Amino acid sequence: MTRSTLRQPAAMVATAMCALTLALLPPAPLRAQSRPAQPRTGNVIPGIEVLLTDSLHLIKGKRVGLLTNHSGRDRKGTSTIDLLFNAPGVKLTALYGPEHGIRGEAKAGEKISSGVDAKTGVTVHSLYGAVETPTPDMLKDIDVLLYDIQDVGARVYTYQWTLALTAASAGKPIIVLDRPNPIRADRFEGNILDLKFRSLVGQHAVALRYGLTPGELMRYLVGTKALNAQVTVIPMKNYTRAMWFDETGIPRVNPSPNLRTLDAELLYPGTVFFEGTNATEGRGTEAPFTLMGADYLTDHVAIARTLNTLKLPGVRFDTATRTIEPGYKFGGKTIPMIKVTVTDRNAVKPVELGIRMLRAFYAAHPNQFMWREPTVNAAGRIKGIDRLAGTDQLTKAVEAGTVDALIAQWNADAAKFASLVKPYLLYR
Repeated sequence: MTRSTLRQPAAMVATAMCALTLALLPPAPLRAQSRPAQPRTGNVIPGIEVLLTDSLHLIKGKRVGLLTNHSGRDRKGTSTIDLLFNAPGVKLTALYGPEHGIRGEAKAGEKISSGVDAKTGVTVHSLYGAVETPTPDMLKDIDVLLYDIQDVGARVYTYQWTLALTAASAGKPIIVLDRPNPIRADRFEGNILDLKFRSLVGQHAVALRYGLTPGELMRYLVGTKALNAQVTVIPMKNYTRAMWFDETGIPRVNPSPNLRTLDAELLYPGTVFFEGTNATEGRGTEAPFTLMGADYLTDHVAIARTLNTLKLPGVRFDTATRTIEPGYKFGGKTIPMIKVTVTDRNAVKPVELGIRMLRAFYAAHPNQFMWREPTVNAAGRIKGIDRLAGTDQLTKAVEAGTVDALIAQWNADAAKFASLVKPYLLYR
């Protein structure tokens, strides 16, 4: 097999030299109509299956820790936990759970307790609760740590940063079992994080839609010395950068409770901004991150019309009303909303879409639309919207009506990032 490693300089250079020949595929031409859902005709083999078939020697005889959740599984649906627990010569001695827990059932932001996996009896250490990085005591029984989680290709997701924090502090070899970027690994959008705003929704200076697989992201961070860790990547087989997740042949599992469709994952890098406002991003409805609204949005018909006049590529804005489930913003209320429908997923620019929607809400309701209060994190008291955006420039542009200039700057950032990562790519 072809295995990527950043453990030895010579191996890294060899892989990098190969990767330097790769070129990002050009964007697909714009289409007027939605492309129908693709049948699962692909044959992408995820990293866990590659490990078990031809790289098991990397962990045989070692005490193995596994950072995973419900999305870590083979194509038959068998959990990576069970696969490693039953693998010959492998000693699975510890499990580590990110946001939403080891089985992916907890709500966003809900703190997770440590415990024991009922099926295997292996100790589970939570990395989304009292601690976000493993303590020495949590690591004492392992020789190597494996990572197998499906993320969504957006900087504002927490899974990859739990991995980065763990890799930086563990002092143990890390093996990343690679998985697809579900919204294509040849698209880059949005600003590069300003490290003054780093948090668990953005730890390192990467673009908002970063166009990398989990393994490639770690290669980039280690290769550029943003992260000091010993990382090996087990690449997928048969994967190409322009693939959408439904073209890989890997059965889909919701990566977290509120990302329930591939369209929602595509829109997420932009519509997630509404988490930092007093409008709702659609949690508590059947379609989070495709429905945005507020009880004061009584002019939602006019706002949808305004957004449609912008002719943003690949989407249509419609109106809706929804009764929000208790426990979320506007819980128990029936509120007006804007529904975003993807008409051509290859044309959608989710980050620009999110910025334009924020501006539309603010322009229509400058006295009612507000940014949520700051919360405490490692960087101090920072507004939630600034942590999500990785900068305080988004709020300023929305309020001043200068979003055109902001989008142009963020497009330049994305192009810069696309150039920076080329030496670390693993797939064509």
